[in-house]
Amino acid sequence: MKRVAMEANNPYVACMQYTLRNIPPALDQALRDRAKREGTSLNEAAITALARALGLDAKPMRCRSLADLVGTWQNDPEFDAAIQDQHSIDRDLWR
Repeated sequence: MKRVAMEANNPYVACMQYTLRNIPPALDQALRDRAKREGTSLNEAAITALARALGLDAKPMRCRSLADLVGTWQNDPEFDAAIQDQHSIDRDLWR
C-alpha cells in the first residue's frame, strides 16, 4: 500500500474535519453555556475557545493585574458604620 503525504495544499487535507470525543462534562457544559450566552453555534464557541487558548484569537484578551491597588486600603470609620448592619444576623430569618 502506497502512503500519500498529507500536505496543507492537498485538497483532501483542506476539507478534513475534526471529531472530538470524550469531552469532559464540565467542558461540554462550559462550551454550551458560552454558545448560548454569545448567541453562536456550539461549533463556533469551540473554535473560538481553542483559538483563544492557543493565542490565535484576533482580539487580545484584556487582563488587569490590579497590582497598583495592593497596599492602598485605608480604614474609613464612616464606611464601617455604613455597612455595620450587613454584619448582623437577623435570627428570625434563619429559623
